[in-house]
Amino acid sequence: MQKKNSPRSNTNKATVVHKSDHSASSPSASIVYYPVFLNLQNKKAVVIGGGKVAERKILSLLKAKADITVISPDITAKIEKEKQKGTIKHINRRYRNGDITSAFLVIAATDSPRLNKLISDEAPCLVNAVDMPSLCNFIVPSVVQRGFLTIAISTSGVSPALSRSIRKEIEDIYGPEFSEYLKALQCIRAEAMNVISNQKQRGAFLKSVASDGMIRVLRKKGAKETRKKAEALLKESKNVFCRE
Repeated sequence: MQKKNSPRSNTNKATVVHKSDHSASSPSASIVYYPVFLNLQNKKAVVIGGGKVAERKILSLLKAKADITVISPDITAKIEKEKQKGTIKHINRRYRNGDITSAFLVIAATDSPRLNKLISDEAPCLVNAVDMPSLCNFIVPSVVQRGFLTIAISTSGVSPALSRSIRKEIEDIYGPEFSEYLKALQCIRAEAMNVISNQKQRGAFLKSVASDGMIRVLRKKGAKETRKKAEALLKESKNVFCRE
């Protein structure tokens, strides 16, 4: 629920789904989440809590290159290690009002439902209270990461356990060869953009190197052979363009 008589604004504030009044144990049936990938590079992310759950969230935010502040009197060894490396800031005390005024994203990961609710109510930005979807205006999906390939799975908070099961299934389908091939495609696409000036021909080429047929080759013969095939297709496309 939006807070009444709370006109606070934040220049980094994103348009978000309003928090509901339903019980913390289950999400509102009326919520339809908008799937989105956020660019958090150099954005201020505040994590309240220093346990294992907070640790997982922090490590994930580090991958996104967020500007992370952790607020907790106690932190895990891994969080302490990141603090010593200088990759995060640590405020060694409990949460206080005003700690998240300038945040772009907030994670409430304490072991106190009451405190998590307080943080959620005060957050002027994107906020996630761990395992309490009714206090969140965004939820974090299960993720399969293969280099540049990111596949997110969500059951809208209904069954995180099912999301994890589906994630494991997808992990078996999309192996590390997809990461390798996407690295190659990054270079191949850049070259195609430079050497194939005809938009229609360029589009046809880019579709050809990402086709079902190429995926079958990738799964059957691996990234190295698939890259060779893609490079041959690029050479053929360049020759066609030169002849024209």
